[in-house]
Amino acid sequence: MQPLARMCLLIGVDNEQGPQLFKVECARHYLPFYAVASRAKEQEAINFLEKKVNGMKGYDLDLTIVTASMCLGTVLGSDFIMVMGGNSAL
Repeated sequence: MQPLARMCLLIGVDNEQGPQLFKVECARHYLPFYAVASRAKEQEAINFLEKKVNGMKGYDLDLTIVTASMCLGTVLGSDFIMVMGGNSAL
C-alpha cells in the first residue's frame, strides 16, 4: 500500500545545465519543471504558472521573485496581501 499524496521536490544547480527542478511522486515517476506548486490551491497555482511558462527560461532572479509573488497574490488573494502588508522589509 502506498501513502496518499506524498511527493518530493528536488531543486539543484548544475554547472552545465543551470538550475533544475524535479517533482517526484509516490508512483516513482519524476518530471522536470520550470515552476511547480503543491498542497492547498495547487491547481490554481499551476494554472497561473502554465500561462507564464513560455518566458520562464530567460528569467533572472528578480523576475522569478516577482512572478512567484504574483502567483501567491493571485492564488491566495487577500490572505497573501494581509501577510505581506505588515512586513516593511519587502
